[in-house]
Amino acid sequence: MKIIKNERTIQRNRKIGNYTMLAGMAILIGGLVLSINQISTGFKDPQSSAVGSETMFNYSTIAMFAGLILTEISMYFNNRWGRKPSMDEKLSLSLKGLDDRYAAYHYRGPVPAMLVGPSGIWVMIPMYQKGAITFENGRYRQAGVTWFVKTFYQEGIGRPELLAQNQIEEVQQFIKKNLPDAALPPVQAVIVFTAADATVQVGEDAPFPALHADKLKDFIRRKAKEQPVPVTALQKLIEALPST
Repeated sequence: MKIIKNERTIQRNRKIGNYTMLAGMAILIGGLVLSINQISTGFKDPQSSAVGSETMFNYSTIAMFAGLILTEISMYFNNRWGRKPSMDEKLSLSLKGLDDRYAAYHYRGPVPAMLVGPSGIWVMIPMYQKGAITFENGRYRQAGVTWFVKTFYQEGIGRPELLAQNQIEEVQQFIKKNLPDAALPPVQAVIVFTAADATVQVGEDAPFPALHADKLKDFIRRKAKEQPVPVTALQKLIEALPST
């Protein structure tokens, strides 16, 4: 399998995650120091501290909010690009063994992760969330994860089906703009959970298939057998996408 990825984008996002984490921690510590200093001054001289207490409280509150916002930003970037292997690397590892008729594009096409080959055109939606993943009452759901983990360690599962639909439309727009006359197979999407301890039990009633990364390669091979797409039918799209 060919892997085409934008290493510059990956490294940039990794740095953003590291820098925002350090900045968020520094601001949170600064806000904590201001609060402790305010309390300490109040004990020593209640009358004089009352003059600047409101200002100090405002500064410490602003620092705490700014620190929390930066921490959330760093969590978003670090969960996707800061860990090793990163999410794009996990996708590539899960597809290892596919032949050279397949090409995986990471941040080098119209969407962050896309696979083109005998199984067709697939948008891959990587999800790092842990726990038990199901599809109930029209939504993908996550269970078995504590409030603490969701708040301070990872984001909630959100609406991956909306993300999948949006990315399908982005690929369709790319094809319409660059290959208006090309006869290509429909663009499809698969939601891939990469956490080692995630369990995925999603039935056929879900709008998009969802599975663990360990099962992605078998899923793609099965689709290629069910509805094989000749590489010649994809040649124009492959030529329109980056080759390195």
